[in-house]
Amino acid sequence: MMNFKMSLSLFFLLAFLQLNAQSDIQRIEKGVEKLYEAMVNKDEKGLMHLTSKQLTYGHSSGTIENKEQYIEAVMTGSFDFFSIIPENQTIYISKDIGIARHIFVANGTNNGEKEDVRIGVLMTWQKQGDNWQLLARQAYKL
Repeated sequence: MMNFKMSLSLFFLLAFLQLNAQSDIQRIEKGVEKLYEAMVNKDEKGLMHLTSKQLTYGHSSGTIENKEQYIEAVMTGSFDFFSIIPENQTIYISKDIGIARHIFVANGTNNGEKEDVRIGVLMTWQKQGDNWQLLARQAYKL
């Protein structure tokens, strides 16, 4: 049987781990929010900071882009976002990997024509130091 000090120590350790996981979930939520803001605002510096050098970015059309291709497409591509909202988002953490799933709801124009987008998204975030960066993203048609 555990003694009181050991039980108390275990309790505080578990509480600390839970708070740390909550903090990481909040950081990933903020990362998703900032990524979408950077896409809407065509903020190249923000996109560079939020994405991993090894980024693989998959579109619902089947197109796959690396970091440079993804950022170039956001900055100069045919789609101009007015808003992006992640609906029904869930986030799970496993060590230095975070998985975010949500419905990507966006409004904008594609080649000048109004277009609304509603697709599913799976994102993999990796903790690098104290920062979370997008490592992989795959969209799928609903």
